[in-house]
Amino acid sequence: MKLSEILSKDSIIANLESTNKNGVLKELAQTISKATNALPDEIASVLMERESLGSTGIGGGIAIPHGKLASVESVTVGFGLSRAGVEYDSLDNRLVHIFFLLLTPENSTGGHLKVLAQISKLLKMKPFKEGLRTAGSVDEIYGIIMEQDEEF
Repeated sequence: MKLSEILSKDSIIANLESTNKNGVLKELAQTISKATNALPDEIASVLMERESLGSTGIGGGIAIPHGKLASVESVTVGFGLSRAGVEYDSLDNRLVHIFFLLLTPENSTGGHLKVLAQISKLLKMKPFKEGLRTAGSVDEIYGIIMEQDEEF
């Protein structure tokens, strides 16, 4: 499954306004709700519940908040960029700038793991990560992701 199949421009935030973890999760939930049947509060709640098990801040300025919801019909991805960075309880205790949000149907078995692996693989590529971090608009972010996605 390619990111181009599950990410829309409407699910991208080029400049997150929130300055803390809960605020970022709510902001991302509001944006990605437009691409799903789930309500923003429902999405934020499942994301915060997942964070209570351990931070999805994987280090290197990256977080991949994720969760499963019965009201979500298919795997859906969102993206957010924080220029200032957000304290997120990351594994390396660094601020997070890049957020990939992943929602999957509750009955999904392995699809989300493949998408998590694909996102992680992309983010190990320094030029890709730096391109996202310095992107100035939703169109630029979307273009960077789509261009890299074509190569996989």
